[in-house]
Amino acid sequence: MLLQRVRVDPAQEGLSDVRVEGDRVTEISAPGERLSTAGDDAVDGAGGVLLPGFVDAHVHMAQWSMARRRIDVGHATSAADVVDILVASGERSVVRAQGYRAALWSTPPHKDMLEAALPGAHVAVTSMDLHSVWLSPALMDALGVVHPTGVFRDHDAIAMMGALDARVDDAELDRHVLDGADELARRGITEILDFEYDDNWSAWSRRAARRLPGVRVTASTWPTWLEQCVAAERRTGEPVPDTAGTVRMGPLKIMADGSLNTRTACCHDPYPDDDGGGSESHGLLLVDEPELVRLMTTAASGSIASAVHAIGDRANTVVLDAVASVRARMRTGELPTVGARIEHAQQVRPADLARFADLGVVASVQPQHAMSDRDVVDILWADRASRAYPYRSLHRLGVTLQFGSDAPVSPPDPRAAVADAVHRTDDDRPPWEPDEALPLSAALRSACGGRDAVTVGSAADLTVLAQWPHLLSNTDLRSVPVLATISGGRLTHLSA
Repeated sequence: MLLQRVRVDPAQEGLSDVRVEGDRVTEISAPGERLSTAGDDAVDGAGGVLLPGFVDAHVHMAQWSMARRRIDVGHATSAADVVDILVASGERSVVRAQGYRAALWSTPPHKDMLEAALPGAHVAVTSMDLHSVWLSPALMDALGVVHPTGVFRDHDAIAMMGALDARVDDAELDRHVLDGADELARRGITEILDFEYDDNWSAWSRRAARRLPGVRVTASTWPTWLEQCVAAERRTGEPVPDTAGTVRMGPLKIMADGSLNTRTACCHDPYPDDDGGGSESHGLLLVDEPELVRLMTTAASGSIASAVHAIGDRANTVVLDAVASVRARMRTGELPTVGARIEHAQQVRPADLARFADLGVVASVQPQHAMSDRDVVDILWADRASRAYPYRSLHRLGVTLQFGSDAPVSPPDPRAAVADAVHRTDDDRPPWEPDEALPLSAALRSACGGRDAVTVGSAADLTVLAQWPHLLSNTDLRSVPVLATISGGRLTHLSA
C-alpha cells in the first residue's frame, strides 16, 4: 500500500509518500518527492497530517457497542428524572438504558420506582461508570435474583451485566461489536485493549471468524478464566490463532476497588457523610493484598501481565504494595518478568506517585473522566492530601501514561482525550487543576500507544488528521477530521 500526499514532519514543508508492506512502514519519501506507485494500492492522504495510530487502551467493547443502542440517561439529574426519560422513550416491555450518575442525587434509585412507572417491564439501567446496574422487579424475577433495592454494585453489577449479555444471541452481539470496531476506525483508532468481562480469547476468535475487526484487539482475561489461560499457555502478546494477527492475548484484569460515583473507590480518608450525621465510609477494597499477590503471581507464572483497576488512593497504595511483592520474585528469577498496569489511578498519594516509576507500573488513565468527574471530586474528595487525576505529576516522574476511554463510560475518541489532558476543561469553565495538565507532545504520545512519530520500520498503525494538533484550539482539536486510518497495514477508514 502507498499512502500518498501526507505531512510527516511539522518542521518540514512539502508532502511525503509512505509505503506500507505487510504490517510495517518500509519507506518514507523526502518532503516534496514522490514514491513509485507501481504494484501498490494507492491511498490519497489529501495533504493530511500523519500520526502513529491512536490506541484506546481501555474499552469494554461489547458494553459500548450495546450502549450505542440503549436509551441515554446521562443527562438525568435525579432518579425520578431517569424514570421520566424511560417512560418518554415509549419502550414498555424490555427497556435498556445507560449512563446514570447518582453520586450527588438526594434520593437514591430504587426498583419500586421502575415498577411504578413501567409495571411488569424488564428494565435495566446501567450507570455511567459500569459499577452499578438498576433493575426492575420483573427483570430480577426473570434472572432469579433478589435484592432489597434493585441497585447492584461493583462485582454484583458485573455479574448482572454478564447475565443480561448472556441473553443476547452471539451473532447479534458480534455484529454490533464489529460495527463498533468500524466506528472506532472512523475515529482514527487503530488498536484497543478490551476489558470486557468475558472469555475474550474465545469471543474475539469467534468474531474474527465472521470478519476481521476494524481495529487490532488486545483481549484481556479475568480471574474467572485465569487458570484456563495459564493451562493453555496463552501468554500476553501472543497472537490468537486464525485472526490474521488482529487479535492477541492481553493482561489479567483485577478489580481492586469500586468507583468514585458509587462512593466505593477505596480511599485513605473517609467520604463526607450524606446526612451529616457522622457515619463515614472509605469505600470498598474488593480484593486484599494477599489475594492480589496470589492472582498476579499466578498470572506471571504463565507470562501474563496484570492490569489492576484502582481508583481511590488506598486502592492504589495496596496495588503498588502487591506489585512490589511480585516484582521482588521476578528480580530473583522465580517468576518471568511481565508488565503491570494500574487502570485509572484517579487519586494517588504523593508518596505513591514515584512508586509507579520505581516499579515500572504503567498508568492507564482516562482524561475524559477528569472532566466528567470534576464536580463530584470537588465534593467527595475535597481537602485530600492525595492528588486527583495527577497526569503531569506522573509524567514528570517518567511514568508511562497510556490513554483510554473506558467506553462506554466516556466516548472512545482520542482527540477528546488529548484535549482534556492538555486543557483540563471541556466547557466554558476555567481549567480544573491546571497544574496537572500535560504538554501536548506527552498527551499525543500517550494517545498513540507510546509512539512519537512515524518512521521507517515502525508499525503500520497510522492515523491521518486534517491538521496538526498543535495548531488547534481546545474546541477544534476535539473535532479535527480523521482523513484515513490504517491498522496493521490494512486500510480501515478513508474519508469520503
